[in-house]
Amino acid sequence: MRARQGTEVAESTTYELGMGADHRRSAPAKLRQVRPTALPGPSYLCRSQRPRGLAFMTFRTLLGSAMVLGAFHSARAQQADTTLIRYSGQLAGQYSAGGVNRTLFSTTHSLTLLRGLHFGAPVTGSFLFGKQERLLKEREWLFNTTPYYWKGRFRFYGIGGYERSNLRGIDNRFQLGLGPGWAFYSDSLGREVAVSNLFIREATYFQGGTERLVSRSSTRLKVVYSYRVFSLNATTLYQPNLANAADYRATQLTSLALRFSPRFAITGTYTYTFESRVLEGKPTDNTNVTLGVAFSTK
Repeated sequence: MRARQGTEVAESTTYELGMGADHRRSAPAKLRQVRPTALPGPSYLCRSQRPRGLAFMTFRTLLGSAMVLGAFHSARAQQADTTLIRYSGQLAGQYSAGGVNRTLFSTTHSLTLLRGLHFGAPVTGSFLFGKQERLLKEREWLFNTTPYYWKGRFRFYGIGGYERSNLRGIDNRFQLGLGPGWAFYSDSLGREVAVSNLFIREATYFQGGTERLVSRSSTRLKVVYSYRVFSLNATTLYQPNLANAADYRATQLTSLALRFSPRFAITGTYTYTFESRVLEGKPTDNTNVTLGVAFSTK
């Protein structure tokens, strides 16, 4: 009779600890195995507490595992007081013969500094050289930096840029600006859909001595997508003159990459530029399609 009471105490104690149904069924089985040698008195209560000790040990083991996993994840993630530097470079070209003989070479390099959890500063430089019918047509230099602050989906950008263009007759062009942005979608894989609008002050010095100083609104749509070994980067820019909407510049840059190693990829790039106001005799638009190879660090 006392053994029966001890079993009921064990079952009651296990239930109060909130153990699962499998554990509640196993507790009486253990007591029945030792019932022939059970001693009267408090020994029943000691055995009824064994599930409580097992529950405590299980909880302690799970807690320790969670702490180890949390520490491992924190070690892999960027901390608030750390700095990361990432580099990417691309070499691309184009050759055509027949109706039009054309050669084109381009290279682009980007260095991105990430500080803590909210600041970034990409610096990009590109050079493009092209001949058509053995005559120099394109010798383009472009440098820009776009430091930014982000928190959640909000972004705030600054911009500084420099450009030289033989194709459009530009000796020097300088840009300074700032403005907000918003990411409609972003994830841990770097995929993103974001829009920004910056106010830009621009000074252009053309071949022949003429110059222009204008204020522009720069609206940018940026799409970054990746799936397995494929990645897509697309940037669309629309930059009207704030004083005259008919004076505007538009740019489309799309790059598709096929990664064949952790650091190398084959790339195809489409670039289209349009500028409504250029020097007489210079083209208002230009299209380039190139194939090349890219290198990047993680």
